[in-house]
Amino acid sequence: MAINLVLTSGDVTLRIIRRRDASRIERIQMTNREWFRPWEATNPTGPLRIDFRGSIASLLQQLRARTALPFVVEYRGELVGQLNVSNILFGSVSSAFIGYWIDPNFAGKDITPKAVALAIDYVFQTVGLHRIEIDIRPENAPSLRVVQKLGLRYEGLKRGFIHISNAWRDHHVFAITKEEVPEGLLNRYLRGETPVTKYPFD
Repeated sequence: MAINLVLTSGDVTLRIIRRRDASRIERIQMTNREWFRPWEATNPTGPLRIDFRGSIASLLQQLRARTALPFVVEYRGELVGQLNVSNILFGSVSSAFIGYWIDPNFAGKDITPKAVALAIDYVFQTVGLHRIEIDIRPENAPSLRVVQKLGLRYEGLKRGFIHISNAWRDHHVFAITKEEVPEGLLNRYLRGETPVTKYPFD
């Protein structure tokens, strides 16, 4: 998987993360602690040290091992978030997970749905995966709006899935397969053809 990969839709760009992105990511994260803290993974056995440079090094190692695609999200050339395609499996499973965050100063500008759609189209059409899953806490309304805008299918609830904010938290499960968007997810979204999706928790 190309380390110089760049995906673009209008003002929104995904590119592979670089080591020098650490300072910008740290600045966003530390300036907006109240925005990010409720959604951050924590360590059930002790404190979790935030190490932005170490995290990027680990992500790049996963990229080389072909188990992840770690992107930054740019808006009009400015780094405003991250999107990670993780747990990539090939063969009979051919699936991965997507997680993302965005600078709160850029939330609500339609950046995240486009970034997610760009990533999903790439892993379906180029990497050759079959299924993408996104897991979201029931309390995370902004992230829930992203999957609803894109029309991802609701598959259920994972109980006590990830340790976040010092407790084991439930997560809603959303997924999409390549067969569901033969024309491309981004194309469907930009044309306004996303099916109206009613979730059981609405």
